[in-house]
Amino acid sequence: MIQSKRFNLYATLIVLCSLYFPFVVCSPNTQKDSILIACGSHKPLKLDDGRVYESDVSNTHVTISPISHSSVSSFENGLVPKILSSARVFSTSSIYTFSTKKIGRHWLRLHFYPVKNSKFDLSSAVFSVEANGITLIHEFGFFRGNKSYHLYKEYVVDVSSANVGKLVVGLLPWDNSIAFVNGIEVLSIPDKLFSAKVTPIPLGDAFELPGRVGFETVYRVDMGGSGLLPKDDPLWRKWESDEMFLVNSAAARNVSVNPDLIRYHDGVASDVAPNLVYATAEEMADANVNNQRFNISWWFEVEQGFGYFIRLHFCDIVGSKLHDLVFNVYINNQSAIDSLDISHRAKGLSTAYFVDFFTNVSMGSDNILVQVGPNHLTGYIPTALLNGLEIMKMSNPSDSLDGKLAMHLDSSDTKKSKKMRGMIVLFSCLAAGFVLVVLLLLSFILFLCCRHKKKPEKDVSVARSPIPTYVGNSGTKFSSNTFGGTTTDSHSLGQMISFSEVREATRNFDKTLILGAGGFGKVYKGVLENGLVVAVKRGNPRSQQGFMEFKTEIEMLSKLRHRHLVSLIGYCEELNEMILVYEFMAGGPLRRHLYGSNLPPLTWKQRIEILVEVLCARPAINPTLPREQVNIAEWAMMWQKKGALEKIMDQNIMGKVNLESLRKFGETAEKCLSDNGNERPSMGDVLWNLEYALQLQEASNGRSIDADSITGISDIPDMIPDVESVDIETISDLESIGTMRD
Repeated sequence: MIQSKRFNLYATLIVLCSLYFPFVVCSPNTQKDSILIACGSHKPLKLDDGRVYESDVSNTHVTISPISHSSVSSFENGLVPKILSSARVFSTSSIYTFSTKKIGRHWLRLHFYPVKNSKFDLSSAVFSVEANGITLIHEFGFFRGNKSYHLYKEYVVDVSSANVGKLVVGLLPWDNSIAFVNGIEVLSIPDKLFSAKVTPIPLGDAFELPGRVGFETVYRVDMGGSGLLPKDDPLWRKWESDEMFLVNSAAARNVSVNPDLIRYHDGVASDVAPNLVYATAEEMADANVNNQRFNISWWFEVEQGFGYFIRLHFCDIVGSKLHDLVFNVYINNQSAIDSLDISHRAKGLSTAYFVDFFTNVSMGSDNILVQVGPNHLTGYIPTALLNGLEIMKMSNPSDSLDGKLAMHLDSSDTKKSKKMRGMIVLFSCLAAGFVLVVLLLLSFILFLCCRHKKKPEKDVSVARSPIPTYVGNSGTKFSSNTFGGTTTDSHSLGQMISFSEVREATRNFDKTLILGAGGFGKVYKGVLENGLVVAVKRGNPRSQQGFMEFKTEIEMLSKLRHRHLVSLIGYCEELNEMILVYEFMAGGPLRRHLYGSNLPPLTWKQRIEILVEVLCARPAINPTLPREQVNIAEWAMMWQKKGALEKIMDQNIMGKVNLESLRKFGETAEKCLSDNGNERPSMGDVLWNLEYALQLQEASNGRSIDADSITGISDIPDMIPDVESVDIETISDLESIGTMRD
């Protein structure tokens, strides 16, 4: 009887263990190494997501050397995340040594924040960071005073047997500065998370990734979703939305299914990406074109001179049966996968699948373009989708993940040659200086002579035309700007606005106030203290646009005033921020009046007054359109040469345009696009012709104007003033803010 009871007990335990065991071995949270430390903290910190960070001096898996270091705590308790509330500070080169149980790749996540404290000015610290011989950060620093900026970095570092199971993180202060760190995470990476081989772009033979290579996570994107917090990922990864990376949002639409429907087949581990990522996607949308064979495109800015590991996540959540969804994949305009049948490769619908690539980004480029689009075979639904994407920078031959170090090494190699050229440069400078003095003297004499002859002008800020034009013509002001009753010089940087005022104006950058997003960052609606409604463009820390580009945009827009362009009100560069404040355009952005909304279309007169490409109500470059229509200039000139420019016009104004006005418009555009620079007109000439085209349109309902009475650009009188050139690329970036006034 006793033996029978024991047997029943053992049998019950065996059954329970057999039920529990699969969850133990398959659980994505089961990791051999999971070391979370709060640097400088004297006690464990429990985050809101449930993770507990131990003190760096009490964790048995961590040692710090040398022992001469300091800890600081923040004055801002409650205002910053707990992991940023303390820091460990080093005045000499120091290392953290982590003892790991697992040999192989590990995630290394670092948190940096210059906490306000009474001991050190961490915002002035300049330091480098290394891990197992790989340079992660080279001479980094938080500049310009105390910063409210959190630097978060995620790396993949190999812990090999040669390292005796140790991950060594070194912090190296620069010169007489200090180094610091707020939090460190070391987590072992599941073996199947990295593929054995990757496919190169351009396509070639697949190859194995060397274990010695280090990685830095640059982008981890949830296509079609709103992004995931670390608590939503079993491996505590962050995923961001793809909204700001889409080249043309009109080309894609969000699709989603219940995450519980997502399955993982034998070759894909469930921790490769959460089911929440595979449950959403960007799918091709109807772009209102006859031929829907366009691509969905994502544009990612990266650091040039490095190799990049690219992982694409796919899951057929739109097909009704197997083999329905077949499409092509492109990376940097190169074919990556031809006729990808997701359900075939994933072995089912709603089943996760991923594929890995490698590409080099040369010194002449700074971006990665990822595209999906329909294949060229018949019998398939013309659609495509992408569920997720990861881009990781790979360390270079110098064992560095920071481009600044590569530039430093290059400059060191050229010191000798620079010294040899020193004498040549010296004599050249002396000669150039002598010539400059002579030229300045002659210029001064010429200026004095011309000054007596020059007649005063009533208004030099408006470009004049020899033809009487409508009131408020297309003149552009470059002289000065006025804000708050103060007139600033054309070369000044405009109005400085404090970060506290910007934060208050946008309700601490409330997501509900977001107007749009671009490569530079997000644009918010705000209200300043004086009640002025503004658009606030906040630079994204991940953006590759640096401080010089930011400064250039301020300088250019401070000088530029035009009734068809949004005006710059001020800027903010406090706390390591790059913020531009513009006047708010209540009428919405220009593009919404051209395509993709129910706003009233622009008239022909308004289109001539603004820009050339609005004739077609489409962007100047649209990669989602058929090949011959992608470049608006080439497409327009094709019809111009055929004498049928009206073919490219917006249907909303078809039949409302005077053909003579359109012909003059087309002739002007054609000359502007001439391959021969001598044949291209000046900006003043273009202005004159466009205003003449406008007069032809205005006269079409009244008196007739003979378009041939003006022979063209070459006959324009010399009295047209020159117009200062501006950076068209910067102006086009303002479209996300809005260009239409009430």
